[in-house]
Amino acid sequence: MKAPSQEIIFLVQMIATAMMTGIIWFVQIVHYPLFSKIPPQGFVSYELTNTVFTGWVVAPIMLVEIGTAILLLLLKSPVAFQPLYLGALGCLTLVWLSTFFIQVPLHAILSSRPDANTMSSLVETNWMRTVLWTVRLVLLGLIILKALNLPKSGS
Repeated sequence: MKAPSQEIIFLVQMIATAMMTGIIWFVQIVHYPLFSKIPPQGFVSYELTNTVFTGWVVAPIMLVEIGTAILLLLLKSPVAFQPLYLGALGCLTLVWLSTFFIQVPLHAILSSRPDANTMSSLVETNWMRTVLWTVRLVLLGLIILKALNLPKSGS
């Protein structure tokens, strides 16, 4: 079986990034703000279930995204050393740091008790991931546009 080309690896990464960008916008605008509407007596049970189910959805996509990013670096792909790609990789690094050092600890608090301040912090701090994933998607999109070498208008 032939190994996938670097172009296919990049495309898979782009798809994973697009999926995560869509998911994070949904989480930011709909999901996290609705936490405050859950009755306190059922909140911990909800949060524990939410964390597990959300993990089943986002963990594989996030792992594919970071795995393909690392794979292109290991393969010394020319794309992996372009400034746009390095910027996108920086965004991904910050997303992972934010996830594990900010959002995961906030979810841990909410898994033990409903707390309005923690819910508010989750919404506020998640903007960082929302913006980073969006910028990352734009940067990867610019790499594709650059690779297509489309003629400039008026030329």
